Amino acid sequence: MLDIKIIRNNPDLVKDNIKKRNLDLDLDMFLKIDAEKLDLLVKVDELRATKNKVSKEIPTLWKDEKPAKIAEMKKLWEELKALEEKQKEVEKKWKEIYYKIPNLLDETAAVWDTDEDNIVVDTFLEPTKFDFEPKAHYEIWEKKWWIDTEKGSEVSWARFWYLKGDLVLLQFALINYAMSKLVAKWFNPILPPVLVREKAMFGTWFLTDQTDWLYRVNPDDDDLHLVWTSEVPVTSYHSDEVLDLEKPQMYVAYSSCFRKEAWSAWKDMKWILRGHQFDKIEMVTFCKPEESQKMHDFMIGIEEDVWKWLKIPYQKLNVCSGDLWNPAMKKYDIEAWMPGQNKYREVTSCSNIWEFQSRRLAIKYKDEENNLKYVHTLNGTVIAMSRCMIAIIENYQTAEGNVKIPEVLVPFMGWKTEI
Repeated sequence: MLDIKIIRNNPDLVKDNIKKRNLDLDLDMFLKIDAEKLDLLVKVDELRATKNKVSKEIPTLWKDEKPAKIAEMKKLWEELKALEEKQKEVEKKWKEIYYKIPNLLDETAAVWDTDEDNIVVDTFLEPTKFDFEPKAHYEIWEKKWWIDTEKGSEVSWARFWYLKGDLVLLQFALINYAMSKLVAKWFNPILPPVLVREKAMFGTWFLTDQTDWLYRVNPDDDDLHLVWTSEVPVTSYHSDEVLDLEKPQMYVAYSSCFRKEAWSAWKDMKWILRGHQFDKIEMVTFCKPEESQKMHDFMIGIEEDVWKWLKIPYQKLNVCSGDLWNPAMKKYDIEAWMPGQNKYREVTSCSNIWEFQSRRLAIKYKDEENNLKYVHTLNGTVIAMSRCMIAIIENYQTAEGNVKIPEVLVPFMGWKTEI
């Protein structure tokens, strides 16, 4: 969440930020509620102090003086109770808007409205060319029986699938390949839980606006949520802690992720581009504020290297403000070329979150003067398994309907060069 001091002291900056993000938020209304909240806070504190003073006076009074003071005490109690009820109502309204106010934009973030305004800042390789008509990935795996979406729907629901045979081996090859690269870059590997408490979802923002996209488990008992991304449990790993940030703390996580994909109904139904359950490898970093921009460049550089080593054409995008989610100051996307679809599709992203999540999760560090400050958090997807396998299948397909294995994956595939 955004520092309330910034909102109070520089409302025009925040209004401009909301406008650039194309959000429907009434900041003037929030500021009125905020002023009322502060006014009520003063009145309640004053009334409590008066009540406490009167309650201490009563035992010292003469018997005939006590009834008047007791009546005064009763009146103060009723006034305080009414003010506290009003305070609760105002606090609820305040939180409803405050938690939706987005992070400030980085000055280098692309501005404006939709994903068509995203800026291509770099490309790698030309789109793959073939001397035959390339097929879409699902045309290839249907003949190979690598994926069974029909049984997935029958046993589970639409947008679930079974992964089988050589494609299972390919996924584990990708996992081992990516983890080896990240560990070599001093990222600490971690396997997080995929069911988390409400605090973790709220602290990483996903419970503020995206409740319709989330799976909730046993609401009347455990009341846990399936994670949207391992960013949630890994960022929450250090909640309520003071970190030693002599060096940035960097994690690389592997987990299954769960999304309802409610906003994309009927899109890409025949593919595994969108699914309710999928696996991915995620980076999460905690660092000092002055290091976060450098870390952002470092992390997106790693994502680019992974795709360069796979030799899959891609374009790197500076995501525009209207397409950014509330926590991100700035985000890069990598879109891989998909020959079977004749277009680039998003395969990874990398975001600088600033202190937006650490404020909610109370993650701090001590600066050189021993003052407690909020850390900056960053996250980035290295490989989303299903989308990466689509890119490999479509870019490495042969005329015979087989798929060549990218050179860097061959050692992790038992030296198979084609499947």
